[in-house]
Amino acid sequence: MKELTRRQREVLLLAANGNSNAEIAAWRGVTQHSVGEILTAAYRRLGARDRAQAVAIALAVGELGVHQIHIPDEQREAAA
Repeated sequence: MKELTRRQREVLLLAANGNSNAEIAAWRGVTQHSVGEILTAAYRRLGARDRAQAVAIALAVGELGVHQIHIPDEQREAAA
C-alpha cells in the first residue's frame, strides 16, 4: 500500500468528518468532480471500496488519527 498524498489525506479527513463532496469542493475551491477523483485515488492507494472502508483503513494504518475525527455533540449524546 502506498502512502496517501497530502491532498488525499486532507480530503479523506474532511470526508471522515461527515462533509459531502460538495462541501469539501466549496472549502477547497475545486469542483465536486475533483473531490471525487481525489477520493477515488485515495481509495485505490488504500485498497478500499468506498468512503467508510477508506476511513477505517486510514485509521488502522495511521494515515489518519482517531483524534482528528470530530463527533458532533448531539451524536455523542445520542450514543451515550
